Order: sequence, then structure tokens, then C-alpha cells
Amino acid sequence: MIKTFIQKIFGRSRNKLLGKRVEIGPQGHSIRLDRVDERAVQVVRTLKNAGYEAYIVGGAVRDLMLGLSPKDFDVATNATPEEVKALFRRAFIIGRRFRIVHVVFGRGRDHEVVEVSTFRAYLDHASAEPVAGNEKTSRRELAGVNHAVDATGRVLRDNVWGTQEEDAARRDFSINAMYYDPERNVVVDYHKGFDDARNRVIRMIGNPTARYREDPVRALRAVRFAAKLHALGFVLDPGTASPLAQCRNLLRTVPLSRMFDEVLKLLQTGHALASIEKLQELGLARGIDPLLDLIVERAQGAFVRSALLDTDRRVERGRPVAPSFLLACVLWEDVRAGWQRRLGSGQSVHEALLASIDEVFDARIGDVSGRGRLASDMREMWAMQPRFDRRSTMAPLGLVEQPRFRAAFDFLRLRAEVGEVEEVLVDWWEKFSQAHDSLRRDMIDEVRLEQQRGKQPPRARKPRRAAPLQDTPVDGASPQGSNIADLSPPVAVDVSAPMGSAEVAASSGVSSDSSSGTAPPKKRRRRRSPPKPAAGELQDRPD
Repeated sequence: MIKTFIQKIFGRSRNKLLGKRVEIGPQGHSIRLDRVDERAVQVVRTLKNAGYEAYIVGGAVRDLMLGLSPKDFDVATNATPEEVKALFRRAFIIGRRFRIVHVVFGRGRDHEVVEVSTFRAYLDHASAEPVAGNEKTSRRELAGVNHAVDATGRVLRDNVWGTQEEDAARRDFSINAMYYDPERNVVVDYHKGFDDARNRVIRMIGNPTARYREDPVRALRAVRFAAKLHALGFVLDPGTASPLAQCRNLLRTVPLSRMFDEVLKLLQTGHALASIEKLQELGLARGIDPLLDLIVERAQGAFVRSALLDTDRRVERGRPVAPSFLLACVLWEDVRAGWQRRLGSGQSVHEALLASIDEVFDARIGDVSGRGRLASDMREMWAMQPRFDRRSTMAPLGLVEQPRFRAAFDFLRLRAEVGEVEEVLVDWWEKFSQAHDSLRRDMIDEVRLEQQRGKQPPRARKPRRAAPLQDTPVDGASPQGSNIADLSPPVAVDVSAPMGSAEVAASSGVSSDSSSGTAPPKKRRRRRSPPKPAAGELQDRPD
């Protein structure tokens, strides 16, 4: 009897946590099918045709209900990762903490990924394997373990499969725990997420304090959603917001690599500045992560603030955003300071810059080897900056064809906005990048000629053919610096003589002897002007 009573009590509690299934038809959710990604629909259809359950899930459903166009589409299913992988030609199982499948469409930089996760079971800490360390220090203990937590209650492994209702209870916020079936055009809701979306409330499912302890990164997700949805009138539920300030110590236990990814997500939602302001408002802006501390500090400066605003604008316009660009902007102050310091010690421009870049990576970033081209893209953007100054050779023809040219140019443009480089340099490269090859060569030649003129001394001006008459000193000495190209020699004028005599002497080309006994200046031949033609005669062109 006691056992039955306990099971009954815990069963009620469990049912309350799992919620109640509610289906919302098209009249209620108002989702437009033309906004649903065809690739996500294809993944759902393939899974259902194979006999599995499959739904579009998470933020995409929330955004579709709000009339927005989702950026990413995720799918949830009762098929295991191995079963999902077997159904698609290009599918890859990733992750250790949460094993999921990436189904890839397209190739190269334009490829798209639909993330497929398996329904997870709702388990409490008592059923989890306790581990003393973290992901790195306890890898041997975690080998083969599907459900494990550390000493703080943070989930280290969560790969126990369950039902859809259990999976919904495992999700963080009610507005992210709805499932959409595109074939039936029905939304499935277990935790009143539809009502919360309609009332513009961001509410944690279950006990917020316990949920933050399970995964401290949920605190940053709460900040991110609050900033992202603020313009639509969403606010954090008081019970969800109140424990956030106490999450600082929990966030310090999160591996730096995962924090690195979460910080980038925080800054790439299109609401980077709003996210930073929300962090400050909720007491999470300092002491969580060294890189986040640096971003919050430098967001007050003109250069990083311009970069954050530029990132927000790109997201709003639907243009791609590269985390490498934003990080390069945040860390440029360190790179530039080290670069200038080394230039002062006599290193070459290129050598000094590369050494400074290495120093900043070691001090600020650490190991980013698992993040594709992030590190190499940052290095290329920085290394191109001094190359923008070299415009008088053929180097610009090769620079403009570099894959990272546009990102490096945008970086240069931001530098010009804060007065670090001249706007004319940016204008020149903008015109050069859009010009045809022949015009590009003309622009390079023009820069070369301008630089050559700047290096040469100014040329003597050619004298005019008819110089005005000049007065001479009263002692009759020849004026200093007279030009031999003058048409008439300097004339000594007797101040006692009438003005007419001086004019006659000047016109005759004869100089008066001075009383000082100095030899008169040497006479020079004077080219006579040809007689003027009579009226009506043609004048010959001089040879």
C-alpha cells in the first residue's frame, strides 16, 4: 500500500512535469506554409515515410507563429542517430554530450544544415552517473555512459532516448518546446508555449534554479532570447529572471570551448548591443568568461561598437555573418598595440604584425582548431591591412582577388569610420574593386605618378616672355639672383635723370656706366620680333 501510494504521488508529480498534450490547428497558430523551409519538410517526410515520428521543433516553430522567417530549422524524431544517418546520403553524427545528426544540403560555403535530434528521456539526477570532473578530466569515466552529471548537477551526458512528451519537458523555455507537423499543419504543445507566445512571456519549464544548474548556459540563452524578442514585446518571467544573477559561479564551470560558442551566438542574433545591455541589467556582464568580459568592455568604444552595429544590420538584411569578422574587430586593439610596439623595436611591417597576431591568439583565444577556418580567416583579415597601403605596384590586382578581400575591406572601412585610416583610401579600394582590369591598371599608374611627384623637388617655373620692368639699387650694382633667361639685362638708373631717359635706356638695351667703375654687364643678343603683318595678310606659323 505504501509503495502504491508513493508511486501514485511521484506519478502525479511526473505527469505535471511532463505537461499535457494540446494540438493547435491552422486557425489557431496561423503558420504560413510558404515560410517553412523545404529541406526541413523533406527531412520530416523522409523520416515519416520510414515509419518514424518527426516534427519541426524549437525556435523555428516560435518564429513561424510570430510571423517571422526562421533562420534555422531543427527536426525532432523518435529515430536514433544511427537510424537517421542511414536514411540520408549526406548525414553526420556529431557531439558527445548530446548526440545529434546534421543532414547536409548543398556544398561549399552555400551549404545548408538541418539538425535532427532524437527525443530524449526525462531523467532526474538520482538516475544519472555522478562524475567528479568535467568533460576533459573525466573522459575515461564518461566512455560508454549515456547519462551523467558532475558535482554541481551539470549534465555531462544526455543520450537516453524517450518519448515526445519527455523530450518537451527536457527543453528550456515553453515557447521553444512546441512541435510542428508540416504535413498535418498542426502544432503540438505540452507546456502552454502557445499561450506564452501570445502573451509575450519567456518562461522556463520546471524549476528555473534546477534547470540552470543542469545546464548553466541556459542563463545566456535566457539573455539572448530576451534581447532578440524584446522588440516584439517579450519579457522574462520573474521566476525565470530572478535566479540569473546566481548563475555566475555555475557558468565558470562550463568548458571554455562551449562558452566560446555561446558568446558568439549571443553576438550574432542581430541584437548584439541589446544582449550586452541585458547582461549588464541582469548582473551577468562581468566575471563569467574572459572573452565576454573583453567584449562588454570594448563595446563602449567606437570601433567595436561600429562592428556590433554592422553585424546587427547584416543579420537584419539577411546577409551572412562571420564570427571571424566580429572577433577580429574585438581583438584588433590588442593586435595593433603589439604591432606598433614591435615596429618601434625595428621589426619589419609583416614580421611585426604576424608576431603580434600570434601573441593575441595565445593570450585571448586559445585553441580554435575545431572551428573550421575561423583562425585563418582572422589572420588573413589582419594581415591584409598593411597591404591596402601598397597601391603603386601590381599587388592590388592580386589582393582584390583574395577570398577574404571583402571581409578585409569591410574591416578597413570600419577603421576609416573611427579615423584610423583616411577615407580616401577606402574610396579608392571601393572603386578599384568594382572596376574593369584596364581601369584598375590606370588607377595604379595614377597612384604611382602621384607618389613620384611627391618624391621629386618642385621644378623651376618657366619664365614669362615679357617680364615687368624692375627698379635697381641706387648704387648701380647688379641685382642678386638675376635670371640669364630674362629678355633684357638689369638697368642702372640714374636717380637724377628724368624718367624718360631711363625708359629710353631700357628700350635700347644699353646700360649706363656706373660711377663705381665696375664693368657694365655683358650685352646679350636680343631676338627681334618679326614685323607685324599688314591688315588682311595671313601670318605664318613659326617653325
